[in-house]
Amino acid sequence: MPDTPPQANGARVLADLNALRAIGAYKSGVHKPTFSEPHARSLEWLGQKLPEAGLTAVVDGIGNVLGSSTKAGPKLLAGSHLESQNYAGWLDGPLGVVYALEAARVLNPDPAVNGAVEVASWCDEEGHFGHFLGSRSFVGAVSEADIDAARDRNSDRSMREALAAVGLSGRPRLKAVRGRYIGYLEAHIEQGETLESGALKIGIVTSIVGIWQYRIVFTGEQNHAGTTRMAIRKDAGLALARFCVAIDETFPAICGQRTVWTTGRIALDPGAPSIIPGRAEMLFQMRDADATVIERLEEKLRSMAAEATARGPCGVTVERIRTGAPAMMDAAFQDAIEAASAGFAGGKSLRMPSGAGHDAQILATIMPAGMLFVPSIGGISHHWTENTADEDIVTGAEVFVETCRKLLTAGSRA
Repeated sequence: MPDTPPQANGARVLADLNALRAIGAYKSGVHKPTFSEPHARSLEWLGQKLPEAGLTAVVDGIGNVLGSSTKAGPKLLAGSHLESQNYAGWLDGPLGVVYALEAARVLNPDPAVNGAVEVASWCDEEGHFGHFLGSRSFVGAVSEADIDAARDRNSDRSMREALAAVGLSGRPRLKAVRGRYIGYLEAHIEQGETLESGALKIGIVTSIVGIWQYRIVFTGEQNHAGTTRMAIRKDAGLALARFCVAIDETFPAICGQRTVWTTGRIALDPGAPSIIPGRAEMLFQMRDADATVIERLEEKLRSMAAEATARGPCGVTVERIRTGAPAMMDAAFQDAIEAASAGFAGGKSLRMPSGAGHDAQILATIMPAGMLFVPSIGGISHHWTENTADEDIVTGAEVFVETCRKLLTAGSRA
């Protein structure tokens, strides 16, 4: 056995990431929505790369790619996703897939490593058709009816049509074999500035935030904007605006330390300058790693709606349209990442929660899971200027590979 075990090849990692960046390139980022031609080509690229790690590639009926190994010993599942937000960054998703591929290329052929890394690319993590449809399908949480109902949020194309267009219609969907894996490991850019501002190299994720989303509707009375006196108006748009301000005034006193909330879309009906809106709608989202905090805020949100309705002049209803449970990351996985960071990142690591959702929270429902972050320049993500320094990408790959080695070693002893 050599004194120094095989390690990540930083140049190879960067080359792979840049190859994926060239597929669907947009300015300095990418544009590859789920089941677009660039996304399909990215899946093909991965399928062609997996044999380099001794893995057999399968693309299933929802667009997941899984590379499986016949090597004896424990199996560690690792990956992320390959589609992007619209006109967005080049690392959000592909970084985790390439790190997983690199870990498999380094560790799977090594006779000193008992076991193997298996690689996954989960489809539609970015939510073009739904919420974590690929990873949720893998854990058995997506029905055929769910796929029937799924539609592209931009084009309204059905998921069935999209699957047929990329040649995946009729394929079976892969389901996790319970007990096959010692766990799941995912890497991601931080999508925030905590690591960069602290001159740190690795984030050790302790928990992944839960996401709750609501449709809040205000019902007033549509009328003429010139002839209806202000005193008798039932302006749904004005009621919405006041409600938004009330949320920002009320929530800080009852939220958690890292709770965030966002009004992501506002629509006024009919939306004409000479007509008082008779109906207004807002999409509202809250995130926290503590479900009890969100429950408290939701209760307040509903009581505020009831009070606003009673006060008038407009009625307010709150409908929850998405529930995302938070997930705790496995303690042994956190320890393994920290130990790997000590050797390859000079110990410049920090245990921290994730304020964004990731496939790891879905896999955590059926197996131990862990996540590591690398710094994001300026904390920018979901934008084509998203970037991470090459040096930090390479360091992250080294830590990721070593983490996988430690987890497989521990798995062999279990």
